[in-house]
Amino acid sequence: MTDPSQSSAPASHPERSADNGYIPGDDTWTQWRNIFSVLTGKMTDEGKEQFRVARDIRNETADCNRCEEQRNFLLQYSPVIRYLSDNIRQLGGDLHNHNIYCRRCTNRKAGGFDPEYGILICANEMKDQGHLEDTMAHEMVHAYDHLRFKVDWTDNLRHAACTEIRASSLSGECRWAREFFRRGQWKFTQQHQECVRRRAVLSVRARPSCKDEAHAQKVVNEVWDSCFRDTRPFDEIYR
Repeated sequence: MTDPSQSSAPASHPERSADNGYIPGDDTWTQWRNIFSVLTGKMTDEGKEQFRVARDIRNETADCNRCEEQRNFLLQYSPVIRYLSDNIRQLGGDLHNHNIYCRRCTNRKAGGFDPEYGILICANEMKDQGHLEDTMAHEMVHAYDHLRFKVDWTDNLRHAACTEIRASSLSGECRWAREFFRRGQWKFTQQHQECVRRRAVLSVRARPSCKDEAHAQKVVNEVWDSCFRDTRPFDEIYR
């Protein structure tokens, strides 16, 4: 039998994991120690990711419940969400709370659209109701494009670039205040266009058929003028 006096550490004071600064544990004291390690720069990127994953798992139920409540509110009261929902319905689609899912995601993205299943919202990535509104609008533009323009999501990078340009431009996620206060993009001119282009390149670059960054930029440039000008179903950039 092991002598308790020889124990390396008491249960309430877990050791750091693999020297990356992260301390496993859900108690308040451990959480504060991890936060302090982040603030003082003692936690590595690997440790920060472990801390973040543990937090997401711990808060999964609360995050999903909050996301669902805010989703339902936006479907009923948000002008941009209601407008997009109505236009999707006119094209024969149907997006509502039965196929807009709030889930905990393991990859660092805000959401996604699947033509067969609907919209996924990553509840653990949502900062507030405004962020959720932008994310829903972004994915609903993808849904509109899928129905209106018959997007080839698998093989056609030009299609992917075009719908990403439109979604980033029309959803509100690239408006000046969002870029300035949340993403540290402090330019006062051409900010909207640069944000849309940046996000479109990142999206195209992540697709398997894209060769590299230069290839993604080339595809985005090829469709930029026509797709950025296309504001359907809005008369102009709404937000």
